[in-house]
Amino acid sequence: MVSSRSVTKNEPEEPTLRLAVLIDADNARAAVIEALLAEIARFGEATVKRIYGDFTASASSSWKKVLQKYAIKPVQQFAYTTGKNATDSALIIDAMDLLYTRKFDGFCLITSDSDFTGLAMRLREEGLMVLGFGEKKTPDAFRNACHKFVFTEILHSSLTSESAEQLPEIKAKKKSTKTKSANKVIEQKLQFPEEFVLTALEQSVDDTGWASLGVFGSYLTKLQPDFDSRLYGFKKLSDLVKDKKDLFVVEERQTSGSNRKVLYLRAKTQ
Repeated sequence: MVSSRSVTKNEPEEPTLRLAVLIDADNARAAVIEALLAEIARFGEATVKRIYGDFTASASSSWKKVLQKYAIKPVQQFAYTTGKNATDSALIIDAMDLLYTRKFDGFCLITSDSDFTGLAMRLREEGLMVLGFGEKKTPDAFRNACHKFVFTEILHSSLTSESAEQLPEIKAKKKSTKTKSANKVIEQKLQFPEEFVLTALEQSVDDTGWASLGVFGSYLTKLQPDFDSRLYGFKKLSDLVKDKKDLFVVEERQTSGSNRKVLYLRAKTQ
């Protein structure tokens, strides 16, 4: 008698991307590292985690507190001359060395410095995924050189909100002012790019006039790497399209041969 256990078929797991995470300590904040690594985990496995900077300087003291906890390898780079950023050179040289090992599927560049635009473009030319993480001040050139760019203010906002939810009600009230302050950058809500989103949808629909959420989301990112539903107050893209009833018609469809449902959308006709 064959046991049911032996005939159970396991669905093949999707291959995990091997990612090299390179952090520019001069242009990144240690406060978001936990949320940052959690965000990176959505895309793949952080096989290498390195941070570059002068850790003898007081400006890097906040990073020294978290390096061991998150198993990030520090690469000490002394400032040889005033006004010259030796950290950039060290990170770029390391990135190219890692590139030629052919062991990675992509790179995560954590910086708000446009000097890494050329590096991002070079990595893309090799067919590798390039994910950028930086503050809103990051120049457009570096943002657009990445396949996907995530604002670290979003991550800081999410982390602060989750921490507040875990506090008792009385303490949460005391923390509310700090939470609002931390979220201030995000709460300066950007005007929703209605025309851009509808144009992207028009380009991603099939012959029936409908687009799956996955195809639509992929097209949005290709057109604008820093597009993120969280900038407009929605945790997920699906939440955004469901809320914008004046713009979209949505429906869930059963996937053939499984219990999985896929969200489809089309532009709402006026």
